[in-house]
Amino acid sequence: MIKNFIFDIDGTLLDTEKMYMLSLQDVLNKRGINRDYTELVATFGIPGDDALKILKIPENLIPDILEEWANRIPAHQDEVHLFSGIEEMLSKLSQRPNTELAIMTSKRKFEFDRDIVPLGIDKYFSKFVFFDDTKRGKPAPDPIILAVKRLDAKFDETIYIGDTPYDMQAAHAANVAFGLVTWGNNPHAKMAGAEFKIDDPTELLTL
Repeated sequence: MIKNFIFDIDGTLLDTEKMYMLSLQDVLNKRGINRDYTELVATFGIPGDDALKILKIPENLIPDILEEWANRIPAHQDEVHLFSGIEEMLSKLSQRPNTELAIMTSKRKFEFDRDIVPLGIDKYFSKFVFFDDTKRGKPAPDPIILAVKRLDAKFDETIYIGDTPYDMQAAHAANVAFGLVTWGNNPHAKMAGAEFKIDDPTELLTL
């Protein structure tokens, strides 16, 4: 029986794709580095420096681009919203007996405070793991393992809910089940290998 639900944020609870990807595209275009939007989206959901390496951005440019990217994000903040049904699901799931909810995200704490806290859903979670809490991020298992430890949970009673191959790789490397969400414009909706495929937030209430 699943008692512990660990959630990704971007693309899972919150539709932040356009905020991040349009901001990055703005920064790269300004530098004369042209990348198609679909190419950028393929890196969505992993730490920014790893994404830039995948996009073959010269390493000497990465620190400056990361800073410019962070500064550009507020210009697209109005693109952010919760996916339909998320808050209702979290409210009900958090009230279920013997059930704990946690966040494990590639966001830094200030990004969480900027994107999630104003929406008021942080109250449904008891534990949090942010980018800076571990030396290795997704797809390494370290952040999920830390989340399980902070929950004082059992791995075989825990599921990680996410939307990308990196999320699934991290979950399986940590020996927890993975639930793939298919809502939004998830390009990985047909990805094989997830223990659960979740087409609607209410389906999580049946696990």
